[in-house]
Amino acid sequence: MKHCVFDKKCGGCEYIHVPYEEQLAAKKKYVQDLFPDHTVEDVIGMKDPYHYRHKVYASFYLDRKGKMHAGLYQEHSHKRIDSVMCLIQNKTANDILHEMCVLAEAMKIPVYDEDRGTGVLRHAYIRVSEATGNILLVIVIGGKSLPSSRSFVKALTEKFPKIRSVVLNYNHDRTSMVLGRKEDILYGKGYITDSIGGIDFRISSRSFYQVNPLQTEVLYAKALELADLKESDTVLDACCGIGTITLLAAKQCKYAYGVEINPQAIRDAIENAKQNNIRNVYFKADDAGHFITSMKEKPDVIIMDPPRSGMSEEFLDTACRMKPSRMVYVSCNPETQARDAAYLLKRGYYISRIIPVDNFPFTKHVETVVLLTHN
Repeated sequence: MKHCVFDKKCGGCEYIHVPYEEQLAAKKKYVQDLFPDHTVEDVIGMKDPYHYRHKVYASFYLDRKGKMHAGLYQEHSHKRIDSVMCLIQNKTANDILHEMCVLAEAMKIPVYDEDRGTGVLRHAYIRVSEATGNILLVIVIGGKSLPSSRSFVKALTEKFPKIRSVVLNYNHDRTSMVLGRKEDILYGKGYITDSIGGIDFRISSRSFYQVNPLQTEVLYAKALELADLKESDTVLDACCGIGTITLLAAKQCKYAYGVEINPQAIRDAIENAKQNNIRNVYFKADDAGHFITSMKEKPDVIIMDPPRSGMSEEFLDTACRMKPSRMVYVSCNPETQARDAAYLLKRGYYISRIIPVDNFPFTKHVETVVLLTHN
């Protein structure tokens, strides 16, 4: 086991000093307690649970000596701690954060002061492709411009040639949100691509994409295994993000629909379908509950991968009336998943399998795939 020097200050990794097998056992018990009348299978863990986060946020700040750091907010606090040695963040992302601090100090780029609303350098957002190692770097500023932007970007891309795109995001609001509404591309195309199951996916600054690509491939493979798709099936993928599960499903079924409320994610999903020459799909930027009520074709299988809040009752009610033979529910919050599953159980469905997947080692969180079939 590795030792984290910030574990008692950060609070982000509740299990950082717990042996990995014990973590998996604790997560299985957590899910089992939520589904007491059903059998929960063993949690699928990682061979190497360190440095798995390929999606990294950091906030820039000055310590008492005036030295610049990139870090995270402490749990239940507005104080920040340096995160460039984080044991779960991608190693290259950690190195980039450190170098950004060094360069900003050398080029005298001021740190954004949240209390005064002054300064420039506010946040960094980094995405790393597991398939290629390519990196998307989003620099978030609180000012009107980034001083020495060309030199700053040039120095970063020369030291880290895997940085293939740099986006400048403007966030002038007094808010806890990392990204602002406006952004400019400083370098590259404004996105990178990653690959899951032989399909390439475009990842832009606002795209939803799982933080742990290795376990995501395991998670989606399990979801499709449980879906047991036939060539004649029509599939609805609710909360489809950039179309990951939709496009993977489309390779196995007759037609796949993907719905997602985020318009940027849907634009990426449509582009992903084009780039992979997958034509038996349809994507729509809409609320899943509204979209399903307008569907003219009854889906044979419904796949759900909602945010932590779970699915709306409107969606679940309409889904039950359509009576698809199988529903596959993927969730990062087993508590709302258990709530929604209980609703479906009352409407004629039963739980066939429950498979937890550890996408978040050293934390209390776990992804869970539940297969519901109709009586």
